[in-house]
Amino acid sequence: MATTKVTITLDDDQLDEVRRLVDADQAASVSGFVQHAVGVALHDAAGWAGMLNDALQESGGPLTKAERAWADALLSSPPRKRRTHRRSAA
Repeated sequence: MATTKVTITLDDDQLDEVRRLVDADQAASVSGFVQHAVGVALHDAAGWAGMLNDALQESGGPLTKAERAWADALLSSPPRKRRTHRRSAA
């Protein structure tokens, strides 16, 4: 299988914990740990997609545009409030 080197960003605490696992021989390498974690995440995502597809088929098929908009609004995080900068009088 071909591989490609990429740069990722982790929190310092996450990287420290991965390195501790490598040092304790619980992971082969940092790269190997990340490859495994990505594989698990992709497998989980595929499983959730399959479950969603099954549920949609049992309940009448794909979401309508209105249903998708409702779900997106319900599941999305609230919009951030923008800070207003007051300008001082000259």
